[in-house]
Amino acid sequence: MNILELLKLEFLKVKRSQIIPLIFIAPLLVVSSGVANLSMYLTPEYTDAWTAMFIQSALLYAYYLLPFSMIVVCVMIAGQETRNNGILKMLALPVDRHAMSMAKLCVLTVYLLMEMVVFLAVFLVAGWIATYSAGIQETMPFLYLVKWCAGLFFTMLPSTAVMWALTVVFEKPLISVGLNFFLVIPGLLAGATPVWFLYPYCYSGYLVSRSLHAFTTGGADAGFRLFPFLPCAVLIFGLALIVAATRFGKKEMR
Repeated sequence: MNILELLKLEFLKVKRSQIIPLIFIAPLLVVSSGVANLSMYLTPEYTDAWTAMFIQSALLYAYYLLPFSMIVVCVMIAGQETRNNGILKMLALPVDRHAMSMAKLCVLTVYLLMEMVVFLAVFLVAGWIATYSAGIQETMPFLYLVKWCAGLFFTMLPSTAVMWALTVVFEKPLISVGLNFFLVIPGLLAGATPVWFLYPYCYSGYLVSRSLHAFTTGGADAGFRLFPFLPCAVLIFGLALIVAATRFGKKEMR
């Protein structure tokens, strides 16, 4: 069974799960509250309203709500195999368990991408309503919003891989969820340190923080440097991938 067949099978497994409704919750909550809080201060003379609304919405979302939702999705995907000893049935087939772990991570990544699309769509609707209600004539900066949402997606990949690796290593959902939640919480503090690039759980939040810094100072977001961020992110992603692939189904193979 090749990787494409495995991907098709994994998507069939989660087709009737509650993951799709779940990925709507965090964007709806954070965008509605963020835009609503800022819309009280919007006037027709207000400038950079879209940027201000995006930062207001994305800061909490990137540091906490997006990682929290991905943790739950990890557990839900892993639960498809533990339910009714499904993993034993899969391992009895001529299927490579390493490829199975890779396929599940790919499914997780697709759901991450879907949540970012939902976040963008919800924000566009809420932002348009807010600016229209305030009489602001500012043009919607669609490419700006797409760029930052893409940035959120790519900076979330390393921490998503680590979340999946921890979900595989710790078979009991309570332990993996608790540990992942514990690692997400200090993300804001880690993002304020000079070695933020060593802590993948703060990457997306740090990206938005750089946007906030650029917005408040009127300068460029030079604080988010590709080096040493990119090598560290690739290394962390690769290590998490290896751990998840080697540990997936190892206990059941004994």
